[in-house]
Amino acid sequence: MASSRGIAANTIRIADMEKMSVEQLRALKEQSDLEVNLLQDSLNKIRTAATRLEIASSALHDLSLRPQGKKMLVPLTTSLYVKGTLDDAEKVLIDVGTGYFVEKTMAEGKDYCDRKINLLKSNYDELVEVASKKKSVADELGLVLQTKLRQLSPKS
Repeated sequence: MASSRGIAANTIRIADMEKMSVEQLRALKEQSDLEVNLLQDSLNKIRTAATRLEIASSALHDLSLRPQGKKMLVPLTTSLYVKGTLDDAEKVLIDVGTGYFVEKTMAEGKDYCDRKINLLKSNYDELVEVASKKKSVADELGLVLQTKLRQLSPKS
């Protein structure tokens, strides 16, 4: 039932588009293209965040396999590392955002990463659907605009 409403809404939109002036269509097309670009940027950011969390989860797994007292380089930032010694691989600090860290067990840290990855993937899937709908509307606007411009151009 929801899909038939979506089709009807698109049909009404196309009919409305054909009633619009060229200037209105251009403005609407630009707005739709901007929205599609913003959604693409959001998709890229979500993909990057999910990749970072997957790397962090993998690092937690690798850390759990190292023996106590193992010398290693500890990342302070993405480009700054300091020498350190592994004291207790069962306790980790989790960056929960805006400079806040929470001490958790290794299992809780892995669970945190997995939950965040799953959340990001579900958000990604939802955004892909929205972006594809916006893209199809933008494409339809482009077609209607081209048709109107052809109709308005002098015939040779």
